[in-house]
Amino acid sequence: MLNRLSPSLRYTLIVALGGFIFGFDASVISGAIGFIDLAFGLSDWQQGFVVSSPTLGALIAMCCAGAVSDAIGRRKTLIIIATLYLVSALASALSVNYWMLVGARFLGGMAFCSLLIAPVYIAEISAPENRGKMVSVNQLNIVTGLALSYFSNYAFLQLSGSDAQWVSDLGISDNCWRYMLGLEMIPAAIWLVLLFKVPRSPRWLMLKNRQAEAGQVVRKLFSHEQAERQLAAMSQLSENKHWRWRQRLGFLVAPRMRFPLIVGLILGVSQQITGINVIFFYAPTIFEHSGVGTDAAFMQAIWIGLINIVFTIIAMVTIDRWGRKPLLVTGLCGVMLSMAICSWGFKQATYELNSVEVAEISLGDPALASQLVPLTGKAFLSDVSFKQSLINALGQEQYSQHQRVLLSKGINMNAPVVLFGLLAFVASYAMSLGPVMWAMLAEIFPNQSRALAISVVGVVNSLSSFLVQFLFPWELMNLGAAVTFASYGIFALISLVLVVKLFTETKGRSLEQISEGL
Repeated sequence: MLNRLSPSLRYTLIVALGGFIFGFDASVISGAIGFIDLAFGLSDWQQGFVVSSPTLGALIAMCCAGAVSDAIGRRKTLIIIATLYLVSALASALSVNYWMLVGARFLGGMAFCSLLIAPVYIAEISAPENRGKMVSVNQLNIVTGLALSYFSNYAFLQLSGSDAQWVSDLGISDNCWRYMLGLEMIPAAIWLVLLFKVPRSPRWLMLKNRQAEAGQVVRKLFSHEQAERQLAAMSQLSENKHWRWRQRLGFLVAPRMRFPLIVGLILGVSQQITGINVIFFYAPTIFEHSGVGTDAAFMQAIWIGLINIVFTIIAMVTIDRWGRKPLLVTGLCGVMLSMAICSWGFKQATYELNSVEVAEISLGDPALASQLVPLTGKAFLSDVSFKQSLINALGQEQYSQHQRVLLSKGINMNAPVVLFGLLAFVASYAMSLGPVMWAMLAEIFPNQSRALAISVVGVVNSLSSFLVQFLFPWELMNLGAAVTFASYGIFALISLVLVVKLFTETKGRSLEQISEGL
């Protein structure tokens, strides 16, 4: 089937499979973390670190991903990344303690630099008129991976409660989180094999003074007329000579690079600081805080995945027609308003346990019932004071064990409002910051410094993501859901102002024309 597609699209689909694996890897933890918490007895900080440790690995890998891909090529770098995904999934599924799991997820996080290398490769093999769509294929695969992880998590959750003998024999009943994390080995192995079929990037070959080989690749990718235009664009700039790594590093601080770097850094920070990975990675936890049960929380998380796919497709269709900046402005307005809705929804909530709910929670456990008696009938106006009172009454260990059912029974709020706000947030993000950032990063930097500059932005992006994920459990416990979501809306407003004032449009121009125009 792949052989019937145009070469450029065929290789784009293969490389973009890494986006699918990233999406699956990044969000599968949302369903597994509750079971891991019970298995290893995690504190709030440890829970945050299990979720965010891949981003810390990505932070380190992105420091050198650009230099490595410039040195050995985009294709070889992607092959190394696929191997990391495969080993990480296996080690995560077999983890015997907290530190082994953190180490395995850290290793997988180093593969997250595929977010930088894949869009660069795709942009370098794409025609200008289709480049936005082609790069967005990677983003579509990311959100498809996100959605599939929610489906697979829900499936394993249902299987773990089954009475079927084969479920017990395979250990799914007691170790469903291991299957959730280990399922990633299948697409990782397929990607690793397929990557050996893609050609080297023609623009990377140009940087290595291998013009003849670059010409062969371009003529393989495009029609004769398109190939000649591409080769003319690549060769028209004298900068396409081979630059040493030190020269490329020095070029990053040149005045010509100042504005593209500012634009890239604004995009990199805005994409994470508005809270997207909190929604993806903690979706069931957030829904449980809104008062739905565990099964319902997992099902509602699936809606996030589906909405993400639909609006990413909308972005793919419109990014080369409407342009990058209009999508960013529209999306950031939506992010700001949807976070305000979520914040308002949680602010209106009240928390109270009645005697019937206490009896249901403590069924068969008289000690637990007696500990909850002082809180019975007492109303709380914030989730922070409610949770702190529960911890004082039960102790941290018992609170962690019963947290889900306590929050589900105790909260009184308009849950559909929060669901609407979260889905609107995901829709707004999926049509703007998600695909547009990677498309623009692959466009705005000159050929000789593209991979290195994107690595710099990637480091800042990963650091922002790590901090947001790592701090979220603490924020939820100490600041509350309303304040946490309000802060994301404020960051979206700041990002919107910067985009309106500073960004220029890049659609329809060749990579060389864009780098000359900024």
